[in-house]
Amino acid sequence: MRNYCLFVIGLIIILLSCNEKQEKKTLLEQESEISSEASLIILGTVQDAGSPHIACKRACCSNLFENPNSNRKVVSLGFVDHDNKQTFLFDATPDITEQIKLLKRNASWPTGELPNGIFLTHAHIGHYSGLMYLGKEATNANAVPIYAMPKMKNFLEQNGPWSQLVTQKNIDIHLIEDAVPLSMTSNLKVIPLLVPHRDEFSETVGYKIIGPNKSALFIPDIDKWEKWSRSILELVKTVDYAFLDASFYDGDELNTRDISQIPHPFVIESMALFETLSKSEKSKIHFIHFNHTNALLDIKSKQAKKVLDNGFKIAQFNETFEL
Repeated sequence: MRNYCLFVIGLIIILLSCNEKQEKKTLLEQESEISSEASLIILGTVQDAGSPHIACKRACCSNLFENPNSNRKVVSLGFVDHDNKQTFLFDATPDITEQIKLLKRNASWPTGELPNGIFLTHAHIGHYSGLMYLGKEATNANAVPIYAMPKMKNFLEQNGPWSQLVTQKNIDIHLIEDAVPLSMTSNLKVIPLLVPHRDEFSETVGYKIIGPNKSALFIPDIDKWEKWSRSILELVKTVDYAFLDASFYDGDELNTRDISQIPHPFVIESMALFETLSKSEKSKIHFIHFNHTNALLDIKSKQAKKVLDNGFKIAQFNETFEL
């Protein structure tokens, strides 16, 4: 009997050891699996001027001046190609310092401090002003590839201090065209899409970001969906994720400025437009680019609940999506 008990105990130890080895193997396999994927990371969700907003006296900002929320970063996306060991940034925001560090931390290999390329959407402060940190006062970068439309390229080349980044070779501007795909790596194709917006200094584009398995649409700024020559409804159907302009929940947020002078699709307008989409198509839509007044910044707000109840999603800082 004693020998039998010892045999059973020994058998249990062997089985547990095998399970442990299998578990370790599974974890290693998972790690290997992750390292061969491409990922899209939300590096920021807030409109250009951030939250809290400069000179804001509203309740939405008052506590944040005393107790900053580290998740309140200006809108940007990061792309990590684990296969080809490259990273890319979509828009250069005032929060670029922390955003490129987070992008680096998401890489599965020892990478440099700066991304392999930066795609710009347009010349409004939250979308390109981060380039200043590539200059000699900061990183003094060496020819970081910048992807920009013709007017955006000309704006950077002809206006200081941005022109100094060009003459000092801190950046190397690559011209892009509407609807012309760019093959960046074997895991990344990017298609710029012109959108109607306040184009004082440059054109405005969104991007279709195509990974090895899935794709995403990124349109942080547009005037109104009905002004666009393309159908946003049809475009949503062609991607797996859609990160779309949600600057204002509705027109009641701003009572100090003329809302007609800063046109964006209100979230309530977008939800009405997207109502005809199927449940699965609605779930692709992640609202992003929130003004500091937008109640969607508070995921517990009644407005956020309505968005989620209607089948849509609200982009969150540091979310990761496999592409």
